[in-house]
Amino acid sequence: MRRAAVPHYLSSLSSSQSHHLNVPVCFTTNISHTQTPKQSLLDLIKSCTRRSHLLQIHAHIVRTSLVLEPTICLQFLSLVALSPLKSISYSRRFFDQIAKPTSFQYNTMVRAYSISDSPEEGFSMYRDLLRRGLRADALASSFVIKSCIRVSSLLGGIQVHARILRDGHESDSRLLTTLMDLYSICGKCNEACKLFDEMPKRDVVAWNVLISCCLHNNRTRDAVSMFDIMQSETHRCEPDEVTCLLMLQACSNLNALEFGKRVHKYIEEHGYDGASNLCNSLIAMYSRCGCLDKAYEVFKGMKDKNVVSWSAMISGLAVNGYGREAIEAFGEMQKMGVLPDDQTFTGVLCACSHCGLVDEGMVFFDRMSKEFGVVPNVHHYGCVVDLLGRAGRLDQAYQLILSMDIKPDSTIWRTLLGGCRIHGHDALAESVIGHLIELKAQEAGDYVLLLNIYSSAGNWEKLTEVRKFMKEKAIQTTPGCSTIELKGVAHEFVVDDVSHPRKDEIYKMLDEINSQLKIAGYVADVSSELHNLGTEEKGHALSYHSEKLAIAFGVLATPPGTPIRVAKNLRICVDCHNFAMALSGVYNREVIIRDRTRFHHFREGRCSCNGYW
Repeated sequence: MRRAAVPHYLSSLSSSQSHHLNVPVCFTTNISHTQTPKQSLLDLIKSCTRRSHLLQIHAHIVRTSLVLEPTICLQFLSLVALSPLKSISYSRRFFDQIAKPTSFQYNTMVRAYSISDSPEEGFSMYRDLLRRGLRADALASSFVIKSCIRVSSLLGGIQVHARILRDGHESDSRLLTTLMDLYSICGKCNEACKLFDEMPKRDVVAWNVLISCCLHNNRTRDAVSMFDIMQSETHRCEPDEVTCLLMLQACSNLNALEFGKRVHKYIEEHGYDGASNLCNSLIAMYSRCGCLDKAYEVFKGMKDKNVVSWSAMISGLAVNGYGREAIEAFGEMQKMGVLPDDQTFTGVLCACSHCGLVDEGMVFFDRMSKEFGVVPNVHHYGCVVDLLGRAGRLDQAYQLILSMDIKPDSTIWRTLLGGCRIHGHDALAESVIGHLIELKAQEAGDYVLLLNIYSSAGNWEKLTEVRKFMKEKAIQTTPGCSTIELKGVAHEFVVDDVSHPRKDEIYKMLDEINSQLKIAGYVADVSSELHNLGTEEKGHALSYHSEKLAIAFGVLATPPGTPIRVAKNLRICVDCHNFAMALSGVYNREVIIRDRTRFHHFREGRCSCNGYW
């Protein structure tokens, strides 16, 4: 048999190494004399931990033609493709020298590419396998689907799916679970659900992928329902740590505090409460549900608080309006020797923004790079623009955006637009809209902010022009929606809602509340109404906003003194803010409203934002 030539990429081996390649010199002491040479070499490959040894082994198997032995070839390929010594380019060159690769060798390369920086090559390798007439087993299909997931290739996934059905692997639950993950990431939730229904056996991994799919595709309530369904008598599948993480994320999105407490209890009962990732998620969930006392309770009970724990607590304090406390927590974090990261500074800058701590915020922004080596990203710049915009320093915020080292995105321009709305700066607002149009990123909400600015200024001519433009371009605004949870059930309301089964009682209660608040001095703030109506007509138009209906339902359906928690998908309007503030005093109720950007805690006729929002 002709001896194989030494590949050119082994030319770096020293001459002293190449003279002794019958047995790799550095392993001679490890070879057992009771083993066959082939078994000894396989053991050497498996135990290899240094690159210099890898090169010696490679040269040895080439010089002795053992590279033609499929078992040795596969073992060495696994070493260079999948071990800590892996090199995708090295393994590809080695693979290309194999005259007739086996399906196992193809599997190794497809798997290697699926975790590499070139996942698309995994699909090419899979396609080459089929072209050679080799049969793709379930492993190969699983690895190539992971490659498709990495590049969000729906077309590639569909092709692999067809091959799975053709090759008779449709009963492989793990393979179908991986395929579900692909469909989920590509926004094909119905296809993922169909695969789940077709599975012969559904383990907790499959349930987790289904829950994740619902979360990623805005079906959060469906995700929450899975927690009870998977534990039912029909399925008998116990949620694991990943399930709990997903459930806490869902609770955060829905403002579902009571359900979040249920998940917390499950975590404790099953001994998961020592896991730092779950504790961090609990802090985030309680914070996003406006329940800071519970968030702090979890934080205080943690034995090992890492940077994620501190950042979650700081961010929780920030969005709930406790800016000073967030800054104090940052100081405590430093005393404990925990180094802040980019997420920590996002929380700190957010705290300064929500509480109007302009000077402190600018100091932190300067310190983060100079003192801590954290390079500002677009989120940090966004916080500073928000900070300056809320404080009325709009020109300074505009100049900061123009001086950024990174390209400003639509979010940062939208943040400045919000500052223009607060201070009625219509000229700058028009300029910001121009930047958004350049980015092709303008949304309906941007034009609504511009409408707010023109409405507040009484500029009905320009307001009419914007409305006409929106109608011509078929720009649809997002309807306001408010949610309140009662006994584990989420109740949704939109403006002038008549879909709730207790609608008559709710409207009667809201009328009664309005009467009581007017006696106490509440007057509707008509600046929030965007139509050119009379004052009385504007007040009537504002009477049945979604958050008012949700609050009225809360007063109707809960005992006196019970806190009312409402989540709003948009920014709360000035009038609804004043309404909730007045109600908290007259009805002696704590009202917690989470809007798109922050929390408002209303107590005894005051709000945690102190009018700075």
